[in-house]
Amino acid sequence: QVQVVESGGGLVQAGGSLRLSCAASGSIIRIDPMGWYRQAPGKQRELVAVAFTTSPSTPTYADSVKGRFTISRDNAKNMVYLQMNSLKPEDTAVYICNAGIYTRGSGWRNTWGQGTQVTVSS
Repeated sequence: QVQVVESGGGLVQAGGSLRLSCAASGSIIRIDPMGWYRQAPGKQRELVAVAFTTSPSTPTYADSVKGRFTISRDNAKNMVYLQMNSLKPEDTAVYICNAGIYTRGSGWRNTWGQGTQVTVSS
């Protein structure tokens, strides 16, 4: 019953921007952490950015996206966003939402979305 669903991917030219959204649904008690991974063809899945609700709640970013990507959360809506600016062809990947979700029916689960494709052309 618990799931996360991504949206906002697409095709963009190098230097452009995209904003990804991820919505969690279910009988949610809490979500922590909530973040984004990506996986390009032939490459290992890697952490892009993660945000925590606990203090200190400073977001964490992969070195390759620092200064270009910004993660944010709307806890009231059970959503997380990834603003991606100055996109590069090497950012091309399936972007996957990940969340640690605790619910009444299933307890604690590390939950993955199906992913949204981001393609950056040169």
